[in-house]
Amino acid sequence: MNSIFDDKRVLVTGACGTVGSELVRQLLEDYRVGELIGLDNNESEIFFLEQKYSKHHNAYFFLGDVRDRDKLTRKMKGIDVVFHTAAFKHVILCERSPFEAVQTNILGVQNVIYAACENDVGSVIFTSSDKAVNPTNVMGTSKLMGERLMTAANSNHRGKGPIFASTRFGNVLGSRGSVIPIFREQIRRGGPVTLTDPDMTRFIMSIKEAVKLVIDSLSLARGGEVFVTKMPVIRIKDLAAVMIRELAPGYGHRPEHIPTEVIGYKPGEKLYEELMSQEETRRSWELERYFVVIPAFTSLYRNIDYEYKGTEPKPVHKPYNSCNEKPLSQMQITHFLHKNRLLEDVPNDHPAERYWPDERHDERNVETFAKANR
Repeated sequence: MNSIFDDKRVLVTGACGTVGSELVRQLLEDYRVGELIGLDNNESEIFFLEQKYSKHHNAYFFLGDVRDRDKLTRKMKGIDVVFHTAAFKHVILCERSPFEAVQTNILGVQNVIYAACENDVGSVIFTSSDKAVNPTNVMGTSKLMGERLMTAANSNHRGKGPIFASTRFGNVLGSRGSVIPIFREQIRRGGPVTLTDPDMTRFIMSIKEAVKLVIDSLSLARGGEVFVTKMPVIRIKDLAAVMIRELAPGYGHRPEHIPTEVIGYKPGEKLYEELMSQEETRRSWELERYFVVIPAFTSLYRNIDYEYKGTEPKPVHKPYNSCNEKPLSQMQITHFLHKNRLLEDVPNDHPAERYWPDERHDERNVETFAKANR
């Protein structure tokens, strides 16, 4: 399909995660990757991943943590490309344990940068998050710091490489812990389907689209940029309505009998989703399928030409956030879900409940807060 990975040795951190595992799949099955090394600290999942790709003799999987600088340095010897997807992503857990988020999401990035520089890796692509834009929580702040570390690494590094760049995602629909598996399980049980706010909007993308952004950014990157893919917008209440209509009959329920319930915001949650800030618009270019945020501080030791072949970049005049974009209709959402096979049944192992910190210890608080937001 693509010769960019011919004879290349590629390392993926967080190989068992949603993005990491799809990246591993595409590199092994769709691209002619020379050798793949997958790292993850999840013992059981890395074992299953190794079994799944046992017939791929160019794939090797190891237990490892991005907090372990020495391990990263050893594993990056001879590596050409690093895709850094390992991270803590759950907002609530990072709020409760901010030091753990710092250890993995900030110091872990620093360790990846150090190991890549020590081994003259060609390129390092960091997977960031929409929550890095004007962050309101620990998780988003840690991902923003990860982006800034990547940009600084590119600015301060002498010589030809590595090239450091970041990709910024919206919501990857269908990933574990995301809203689709939660809504599916709530519908399976007959409801209620819980909404934080009826007016909430989000950018959406499929896991295949997310990984395509990561791979495309490798060939586009000049150094220090943040790549943002253009994505459709949905209202969460419309997503819930579509899923109820499409899934309820298969679980023996009538759609009109599945109630929805407004449960209020979780700490640090936004009404709309931001993928580019006002400040970033002044140094961003719009390409055909992506936005490129150019570093505020360019390289100290290298002259980098931020031109992208085959594209006619246009200036950006407004922040890229979901309240500025027209949302999909329910019919368009239905088409998107079917096209990306997001309504297919999955093993019944996903929780249906959603609660915010401290609320589960006081049911009266839950009821009061939910009523106030209806």
